[in-house]
Amino acid sequence: MILQSPWSATTTKTVSVCSLTDVMSEQLAKQLDEESNAFPDFPDVVLDVGEALDTDSDLMLAQMLQMQFDKEFDTQLRTEEKKFNGDSKLSISFENYRMVHPYEDSVSSEDEVDWQDTPHDPYKADKPMTTPRKGFTGKGKNITTKHDEVVCGRKNTSRMDNFAPEVNVGDGLGMDLKLSNQVYNSLKQHCYSEQRRSSRLHEKKEHSTAEQAVDPKTRLLMYKMVNAGVLENINGCISTGKESVVFHAAGGSMEDKAVPNECVLKVFKTTLNEFKNRDKYIKDDYRFKDRFSKLNPRKVIRLWAEKEMHNLARMKNADIPCPEVVVLKKHILVMSFIGKDHVPAPKLKDAMLSSEDMKKAYYQVLHMMHQLYMECNLVHADLSEYNMLWHEGKVWLIDVSQSIEPTHPHGLEFLFRDCRNVSTVRSCYFFFISPKKLGGF
Repeated sequence: MILQSPWSATTTKTVSVCSLTDVMSEQLAKQLDEESNAFPDFPDVVLDVGEALDTDSDLMLAQMLQMQFDKEFDTQLRTEEKKFNGDSKLSISFENYRMVHPYEDSVSSEDEVDWQDTPHDPYKADKPMTTPRKGFTGKGKNITTKHDEVVCGRKNTSRMDNFAPEVNVGDGLGMDLKLSNQVYNSLKQHCYSEQRRSSRLHEKKEHSTAEQAVDPKTRLLMYKMVNAGVLENINGCISTGKESVVFHAAGGSMEDKAVPNECVLKVFKTTLNEFKNRDKYIKDDYRFKDRFSKLNPRKVIRLWAEKEMHNLARMKNADIPCPEVVVLKKHILVMSFIGKDHVPAPKLKDAMLSSEDMKKAYYQVLHMMHQLYMECNLVHADLSEYNMLWHEGKVWLIDVSQSIEPTHPHGLEFLFRDCRNVSTVRSCYFFFISPKKLGGF
């Protein structure tokens, strides 16, 4: 009888002849039954194993089993990789842990290998060939030097990839674009100019206080005031001027002095454009003359805040209605709020006054000018209806950062200008009393 086994060579077994007595023996019957169970009679089965493999070699069998194990391991590894990365934009590859064998089938589908995960991009145009060190290629009539127009054009096109990321250069290599040296140099210079301009604009935005906005350093100072408990919170912008931005804030507490319930933060702008032509108010003031000559222009802005603090202190000692200084931090001046319930007091030019209030306001302004000159030894230097507020039935003076002493070289000139602004109907249209009233001043 011929037995077929897929794992061994075909073998032939000869059945011995036995007598009838032996056949009828129960012991022989049991033996034959055991042999039948041990070697069942397989039907004729054709195994699809491709080409006939030599299965006699234990090494070949081990390699086949190992290859099957490695394929299952790689499949499990890909599953773990997808589970680990999930929907994250940044993915981690487990390819280094794959089991690779030289006899493994190298044909893979597009679903398993993505060209974007490989260093080679089949859709990207090849860069032009570089010129050898000797400076030319070819021989005889076919010689090509590094100054060749086509070679230089392609090189210039490939160099555009080194431009800044914000410069859109397109796919010049894919279109076989050839740029002349003149065009490439112009584009390169324009790219550098745009980068410098963008850097200047970014730096100006980050390091200067603009309209209704503050730079990071100023914002940090404001946060420190809130963290220290000087202010409870900072609200929106009240007004903006040429030199400063004013914010409303809720007062906190301090150990050495009381803080009003409502405060204002006067943030002097750190842009120098508005201060370039106003140095005459401070450089000739003997109180700041020496310090002004030693400071750079940006630090001069802090002197403006300090000067206003000192001027307000003098006015407060003379009982002139003005904001009370709470604290000064560099170019941020915290003062009491002139108004009520987050509503600032109107400027004198916007206030709706009756005839009696107009008369009262005019005489009060004259009295405050007299007090400024005689008791505070100051000249406002910018007195107008824009720098006066109407609150609780009286006039309040604000914006005294430019105020100077009468001994200033331009002191009398500024005093005359203040008197003219207050006297003339054109500047203060609500004043109806004759300007001759100023004669007694």
